[in-house]
Amino acid sequence: MKIRKGQKEDMAGVLELIQELAAFEKEPDAVLITEEDLIRDGFGDNPLFYVFVAEKENEIVGIALYYYRYSTWKGKTIHLEDLVVKESMRGTGLGYALYSEVIKQAQKDKVRRIEWSVLDWNTTAIDFYENSGAKVFDEWRVAQMDEEGINYFIANKLKN
Repeated sequence: MKIRKGQKEDMAGVLELIQELAAFEKEPDAVLITEEDLIRDGFGDNPLFYVFVAEKENEIVGIALYYYRYSTWKGKTIHLEDLVVKESMRGTGLGYALYSEVIKQAQKDKVRRIEWSVLDWNTTAIDFYENSGAKVFDEWRVAQMDEEGINYFIANKLKN
């Protein structure tokens, strides 16, 4: 098994794992992006994300996809968007290896915080994160506005 930075050629495998995660999170139809979107958004002049991939026998079997954010309290931070291990490879230490690469990248880049979201019912992941030294907050709530919400706001709430 090999952990390395993702390349354009890996994006089909990355997309498969994103779709596997969506199914695991009970949202199998939620993934709208394409392989072309991933290539455009991750490998242009101003990449919107970076990814570590785990490869075994020329197959992408795990990913850690992240991007940089800015905190008004901490400065430069990393947001870990997805940490995914192919179901057949879970329990092999692969998730820990990918997670470790993101943490090493954060230290190298001198970021002051890494953050991510985890579903409250995913107790295996919560235990994994807490055992690594991460804090999983109960008090904070994630807020999102999807495309439908954006369009509704523009059409009905924005005062011109």
